[in-house]
Amino acid sequence: MIKGEHISKSFDGFQALADCNIHVRKGSVYGLVGPNGAGKSTLLRHLTGIFRQDEGEILIEDKPVFENVAVKEKIAFIPDDIFYFRQSTLKDMMKYYRGIYEGFDEDLFYKVMEVFPELQNKRAIRKMSKGMQKQAAFVLAIAMKPQIMILDEPVDGLDPVMRRQIWSILLSEVEKEQMTVLVSSHNLRELEDVCDYVGIMHKGSVVLERSLSELQGGVTKLQIAFADGLPDMSEDMEVMHESLLGKVHTLIVKGSPEEIEQKAMKYQPLLVDVIPLTLEEIFIYELGGMDYEIKEIIL
Repeated sequence: MIKGEHISKSFDGFQALADCNIHVRKGSVYGLVGPNGAGKSTLLRHLTGIFRQDEGEILIEDKPVFENVAVKEKIAFIPDDIFYFRQSTLKDMMKYYRGIYEGFDEDLFYKVMEVFPELQNKRAIRKMSKGMQKQAAFVLAIAMKPQIMILDEPVDGLDPVMRRQIWSILLSEVEKEQMTVLVSSHNLRELEDVCDYVGIMHKGSVVLERSLSELQGGVTKLQIAFADGLPDMSEDMEVMHESLLGKVHTLIVKGSPEEIEQKAMKYQPLLVDVIPLTLEEIFIYELGGMDYEIKEIIL
């Protein structure tokens, strides 16, 4: 559905994207994560045709997106910094969207509006809170009936009830309409609940791209204890991180849980427990080898 190959982009000598590749399957929810400054927002603006890459290729359904109106009509984009016309109400913006997008569904707009009662006033959107502006953008985007929804920090500033409501509507559209969702967010716990695939960005490139199940199955947390201290297991395991609490060693190890447990039992431990990693832990340990480790700060 979305394919970006070898994308590079510089701004006044600053390399924002460097030989970046991304692949998003139709009807999937793809989470794009990475540290601040990794290039996530810049990449999204290329995928939506706002920026033009210096090098590489961006295709949506095998067609270039930049200055391609037919392709852009299929995309709804909610950036982190949303723009609205001055003094426009939500209904004013609805009429504007209706005039631009042929597939805009006014009935769906009013149906979704019922879920967000705070929006049912006549205030200018720019005078609303950031959270309410995000809600307004979401209502407009859903009513466009897009084939692709691209979201940059979509639920930032929303309370937990509204976040859950928005995700519920999005996932319903993915299931019913095979809508493709690409979302950039710092809320890794939330992405873990909704994503099919995850891409991790670092210094302008997607350094790792996997299905969530594959990603979680490729790194394992092992808690293990021995009577006489931890033996050298380096021949059997690639240890990414190690910590000790009492006699229990916690190891972050490359490999599937089944494989790691089988290898650990060869050393006859007193205790062994294999625990799945969260997406947040995977993010931290995957980037740990890329000059992005968490430093201990002594105050």
